[in-house]
Amino acid sequence: MYVADFVRTLIEKRNVGAGIYLILNILLVIFLFGGFDHPQGIVTGLFIYALSLTIALSPVGEWVLRKQLGCKPLVRREHIERLQPLFEEVKERARALDPSIPQDVKLFISNDNEPNAFATGRKTICVTKGFLQYSDEQIKATLAHEFGHLSKKDTDLILFISVGNLIVATIFVIYRIIFYIIGFMAGAVYRSLAPIIITIFVDLILVGLIWIWTKIGTLLVMHSNRQNEYFADDFARRCGYGEHLISVLDSLSQHDQSSGKGLWANLAASHPDADQRIARLEKVVAANV
Repeated sequence: MYVADFVRTLIEKRNVGAGIYLILNILLVIFLFGGFDHPQGIVTGLFIYALSLTIALSPVGEWVLRKQLGCKPLVRREHIERLQPLFEEVKERARALDPSIPQDVKLFISNDNEPNAFATGRKTICVTKGFLQYSDEQIKATLAHEFGHLSKKDTDLILFISVGNLIVATIFVIYRIIFYIIGFMAGAVYRSLAPIIITIFVDLILVGLIWIWTKIGTLLVMHSNRQNEYFADDFARRCGYGEHLISVLDSLSQHDQSSGKGLWANLAASHPDADQRIARLEKVVAANV
């Protein structure tokens, strides 16, 4: 069921860029393990990729991802009393639209003071403490948007890509360590700086390749990511929170959401322009008044 859902999501037209990047990631991992001329390298690369993705899609993987993103359970009374009823109301409306959304989706909170919210895995929605400054209706609109991501299963796709990117980055780090060890040992043996200089030069190339690879991934996934944002916006509108989501988007456009690094931050920064999202929502909301 999990695999079938992912395949259906991957072959949708809106996800063609993400699908291409996923395939390229797999091919690159195979190449880094010896290429297609070495059957053992192919098997090793595919096994590591499949094992990593299996772990990532498991409850353990989702737990690890929550830890990495700073998501914590609601424990403070004021957070529980305010946010949990809002979350349950939105979940009921979201599951009425799409019963495939798991009943046991849970709400988490992070200490980030920047207003933000995101869904990840299959059962995680997280809001930042910075979002507590918003009204209850705006928070519900935002939660509905995140349920839209869970409904469309695009959180799976981003997770697959992120794991693949992590595998590639890890292999490159191992290569860098090996190059440094060889370079410094050669420098010590020959009592020369030349091997060390060459090692530093090769390291700069590897860092540059990682940067280029992340940029390629961002460009390929950007179209899919934008279409998914539009769908999640419309899902929130169909849940009955269209007007309040417009006010949230208008407010969020005043904040810098692109200060982070890495693929996750780049994907977040690739969201469609807030005015474009607002214009689409206003048009649909007006047509349904």
